[in-house]
Amino acid sequence: MKIAIISDIHGNLEALKAVLKDIEERRIDKIYCLGDFLARGNFQQECFDLLKDRCEVIIQGNCDEHFAGNPDLTNQSEIEINRVKWNKTKTNPETQEFLRNLPFCHEFYMSGRLVRLVHAHPQSIGKVVASLDNPDKLYEMFLPTENTVSQNKADIVICGHTHMPYIQKLYNRYIINTGAVGNQLDVYRNIEKDGDCRNTTNASYLVLSGNLDSRSYDDSISFELVNVPYDIDKELKNNIDNPEYDALYAELKKGQYRDMKRIEEYYQQRGIKF
Repeated sequence: MKIAIISDIHGNLEALKAVLKDIEERRIDKIYCLGDFLARGNFQQECFDLLKDRCEVIIQGNCDEHFAGNPDLTNQSEIEINRVKWNKTKTNPETQEFLRNLPFCHEFYMSGRLVRLVHAHPQSIGKVVASLDNPDKLYEMFLPTENTVSQNKADIVICGHTHMPYIQKLYNRYIINTGAVGNQLDVYRNIEKDGDCRNTTNASYLVLSGNLDSRSYDDSISFELVNVPYDIDKELKNNIDNPEYDALYAELKKGQYRDMKRIEEYYQQRGIKF
């Protein structure tokens, strides 16, 4: 059984179409989605319409929760208020209702391993875990919480949210980040060390292969991170009226997060330099 696990579409229609074409060509059996249809790009409704009936599993992303909900805008900046209002126009009320009611977590067994799907972290829909975090923080990913389906420790946790794909092995377990379909980033940047940014800006997703529902460790399992090129210029051309166009341009063309100062401060506090 092959399962495509996708995340963080963010209204990027060209990227999503390229990924769906790649999934079809690979004859992958199922698609599971880790959320975040909303925010950033113009085609949030169109992306949702393409995926709703194709995905066997959809869980909620933090942007789905925020922009499909009714966030408290008291004391928020005018920029944030306008951002919420603009994103609200990109999906219809029925879609927003659907997204508000998505589950936080999904679990299943594959080749004997308990696989847990969350958007970001078992504790919170928006908590960040990065591959360079310390082992204690990474270990939290395997632990059950009141949000998880079961109260068992997971063997494999699959998430999105940070838009940076990785496979991390720790304590005989795996953390896997699928990366993003619509908004790939790399916050570990250094102008003298950086390679070709197309290694980042292509769309990313995960192929998980194994024996679905099997409790036997004798069955094989594999993980493949897939990097799919798409027409970034066409996507940007269709976003020319996007009020966040400049930030979107930097992210789609350069894989450069819109608030790098915050990222740099986060790692400086932890003594990590790039």
